[in-house]
Amino acid sequence: MADVLSHKRFHEEEEAYKWVEAHLWPEGPVCPKCGAKHDRVTKLQGKSTRIGVHKCKDCRKPFTVKVGTIFEDSHIPLRMWLQAIALLAASKKGISSNQLHRMLGVTLKSAWFMSHRIREAMRSGGLTPPMGSSGSSTVEVDETYFSQKRDVKKPKGGYRHKHAVLSLVERAGEVRSFHIDNSTAKEITPIVNANVAKEAKIMTDDGRHYIKQFGEFASHNTVRHSLGEYVVGCVRRRRPAACHQGAVRRKGQAVNVSNNS
Repeated sequence: MADVLSHKRFHEEEEAYKWVEAHLWPEGPVCPKCGAKHDRVTKLQGKSTRIGVHKCKDCRKPFTVKVGTIFEDSHIPLRMWLQAIALLAASKKGISSNQLHRMLGVTLKSAWFMSHRIREAMRSGGLTPPMGSSGSSTVEVDETYFSQKRDVKKPKGGYRHKHAVLSLVERAGEVRSFHIDNSTAKEITPIVNANVAKEAKIMTDDGRHYIKQFGEFASHNTVRHSLGEYVVGCVRRRRPAACHQGAVRRKGQAVNVSNNS
């Protein structure tokens, strides 16, 4: 990571623009207003000209590579954006806005602004296809509970003081996790319906919130944890548990779990 952050694009503004332009405009600048390119776009140069400004000969509008990206309408130097992206992408547990503020030397407001936009850009949203859309895929569904810091006194009421997380794990490799208020069919069923293709095979444990909820899918098989079952033939539900255990190890003891995670 130290070698990566020593690259010129993280410290020189002109190099940062060149790097972003090379990735967004591999065939040369393109006007974001009218789509003109090649000889219809010229780069403005001069001592008073901002770095990376181009002008379209067709619509006569000036623009930079930041237009139409998460960098638009921001006075934060592009090199700082690239540093923030590298730090967020390389951190297993993520980086808070406060930590970005300390590490990059920007204001807390700027750090929050950058982290919010970067996370929004990383979000797949509705662009990815439903899990199990190949037709022969199996999706395992399970929930777990994350507690607050270990020194917090546990109140009575079972799992009420913990955060419920639902994970959908496709055997082909994709994982999607969601923070839920309660482990109920009312909470879980809409999430599964929105993220899993109807031709997928669903596998769960024998929790009450899973019973008779997934009849519209190709199949719904269960393992009865209440009877000590964890594998029945090809029916098993171990991948979500492994995913949750990995999250617990990464979270560690000193890291809090937010209600808005």
